[in-house]
Amino acid sequence: MPAYNSELSLPELVRRLKPVLESNSTGYELIIVDDGSSDGTWRVLEELARANPWVRGVHMMRNYGQHNAVLCGIRLARNELIVTLDDDLQHPPEEIPKLLAMMTPEIDVVYGSPEGETHGLWRDLASQVTKIALQSAMGAPIARKAGPFRLIRTRVRDAFAAYNGPYVSVDVLLTWGSTRFAAVTVKHAQRTLGKSNYTFRKLVVHALNMITGFSTLPLQIASVIGFVFTVVGTVALFYVLAKFLIQGGGVPGFSFLASMIAIFSGATLFSLGIIGEYIARIHARTMQHPTYSVGEMTSVATTGDENGATQQVRASQRQRTDG
Repeated sequence: MPAYNSELSLPELVRRLKPVLESNSTGYELIIVDDGSSDGTWRVLEELARANPWVRGVHMMRNYGQHNAVLCGIRLARNELIVTLDDDLQHPPEEIPKLLAMMTPEIDVVYGSPEGETHGLWRDLASQVTKIALQSAMGAPIARKAGPFRLIRTRVRDAFAAYNGPYVSVDVLLTWGSTRFAAVTVKHAQRTLGKSNYTFRKLVVHALNMITGFSTLPLQIASVIGFVFTVVGTVALFYVLAKFLIQGGGVPGFSFLASMIAIFSGATLFSLGIIGEYIARIHARTMQHPTYSVGEMTSVATTGDENGATQQVRASQRQRTDG
């Protein structure tokens, strides 16, 4: 679970999660990744980890973004299944059994699709823009059902174990490891504690980063536009020449010059689009920005064993890890 300025909601979330996890699994852990919060989130997280040995806290060096934080938690998870959810209690922990019931041997990822989102008009509009971009990047119809409330088979992460880039879309990365997706309708609660950190602008920027970071669609559109203008210019040239040969007249040189400009402009844009396709692939392979950087962890972790017991581990330790 990524956490950002969520000191008010974390205690309640942990309280509600415990009975759900106990009744559905004999071995479990909760990994909360503090994504560079500016309030007392890390202090609260340390207290929760001391009181609940099954809670692990991870403190980022700075704010990297929700998906980067989720990726950090996914890589630290040690059990067979992973559930991801937000920190605002809008994804009721009590809905987790619905995701588990949908997880069959033929499915690797289950999304909890809200039956009715409770955001404002602009937030809902931005969410739709993000899902359209996500569908383009994922190349799968299930993208319209995608969301931060997910159940994942841990083995899927092997497909993107080597991914290391500043722009992360967990949903796109999941398609690298599997195409066996499903969705189930879940409740979506009103937010009662704190306020959302996502604005219309941030969601649109996220959509643009997603579509440019994991898809070549914009470059393909540029190629198509260039090709269309090339065709239009060529047709216009033939029309001008035919009209001149048949009827004569017209402003000397103007129509011919306009046609030539259209042709060469289109051809140039078309060529740039093709070159851009290759540059985008080279750029994606050579970028070395870290996906995230961990500054501190509360503990190595404890989880329930097969009998439901827990084992004591080392106290809070400080370490730094680049992801």
